[in-house]
Amino acid sequence: MLQTSNCVSPCPAVALTIAGSDSGGGAGIQADLKTFHAFGVFGTSAVTAITAQNTMGVLAVHTVSLEVVRAQIDAVVDDLDPAATKTGMLATAALVVLVARTIKRHRLERFVLDPVMVATSGDSLLDKDAEEALVRELLPQAALITPNLHEARILTGREIATLADMRWAARELVRMGARAALVKGGHLSEDQAVDVLWDGRAERTWSRPRLPAMNTHGTGCTLSAGVTANLALGVPLQDAVDRAVDFVARAIATAPDLGRGQGPVNHFVRN
Repeated sequence: MLQTSNCVSPCPAVALTIAGSDSGGGAGIQADLKTFHAFGVFGTSAVTAITAQNTMGVLAVHTVSLEVVRAQIDAVVDDLDPAATKTGMLATAALVVLVARTIKRHRLERFVLDPVMVATSGDSLLDKDAEEALVRELLPQAALITPNLHEARILTGREIATLADMRWAARELVRMGARAALVKGGHLSEDQAVDVLWDGRAERTWSRPRLPAMNTHGTGCTLSAGVTANLALGVPLQDAVDRAVDFVARAIATAPDLGRGQGPVNHFVRN
């Protein structure tokens, strides 16, 4: 239930991330919370999995029990009333179903689905049997889904290799149930990094020169968290995506040189 606020000045908007933890701090709930803070949004979290992870890869994954994941979400929603919610790493089909049903029960409508399937390092973060559950249970509840090209291929069953493919995939994901889809083209084999948004009525495309950067760990989490933060602030969807895309581009361009692999982006970049 919604509690009476004790704020003397206007309370900050609240956002909730339901995702895995990254011990290296570049992705997962750590990236989400940093991004929420960068946009002036109070971040809350429900941890679905604990990973032993750094810039070179994922060493181990321990999934959190269904009961504890549900309890975390209930605790945040009942007291802090998040204005927007996102999911990240959900790991198993059972977790996908639980999270989907909990989101539906709490009527969390500003919901951003980041279908985390593979880490930047290439390590798998979602069981094969969870992919079907994600499409069936979570996709129809999403105000926005934010797949990269690899995830879009898995979700739609078709290779996504060109801008035309991306435009088709965005429309297909909306046809499959999402209210809007942002297909991220950071892995297109071209000089431009392109993102395509389709909201069922209009298309918008972002295109910018590809940055010759190795430090891109956590970009997907950061982008979806940026959209979630702006939705929590009441920003319309297209503008929320625009702000998030700009934030990620600047975070990559100013990324610190941390670790010996694919380092994290700069979550402290001026917003």
